[in-house]
Amino acid sequence: MSVSNGQMKEGALGTLVVGAGCFWCVEAVYERLDGVLEVTSGFAGGHVPNPSYEEVCRGETGHAEVVKITYDPSKVSLQRLVEIFWQIHDPTDSRGVWPDFGPMYRSVLFASTKEEKEELERLRDVAQKNYSNPIVTEIRILDAFYPAEEYHQDFVRRNPHHPYVLKIAHPKVEKVFNAIQSGGQEKEDP
Repeated sequence: MSVSNGQMKEGALGTLVVGAGCFWCVEAVYERLDGVLEVTSGFAGGHVPNPSYEEVCRGETGHAEVVKITYDPSKVSLQRLVEIFWQIHDPTDSRGVWPDFGPMYRSVLFASTKEEKEELERLRDVAQKNYSNPIVTEIRILDAFYPAEEYHQDFVRRNPHHPYVLKIAHPKVEKVFNAIQSGGQEKEDP
């Protein structure tokens, strides 16, 4: 992302990397938003280059399951993406996101620049007014993003009858979209 004095250059695409529990659910929410061009499930925030899903799940790498969101800031703002981030999960629970607990499912926002990090911190402070417990979301500069294996990409869309998708992902996505529907930010399913 090109940033100058906190402003994106005209015509530039934005990226934001977020972790809010299982990346299947997070990906399914963001890929439906108008202005979001691509969502890639992956890993960030750890110490092992190019980790596998199994290594991350065993807690050996320090990574979180995340999604990398590429968006058109003329159609959806960073602020809107972060507002939705708060709605996807409970950012006050350091254990992870039900039913997926552990450090790989932690709440985290990765910024591309120092200015973006400061903006994410400001947005966290604004959101804190809506919570009685402290927001525990990590906010840091992105070191590296590693895409997850191909079978994780577009998982909810490609596996609509998978037990996790039926029991957890579909209800979560619908709950989030019922909450934000009045904002008119969702895409219609193809």
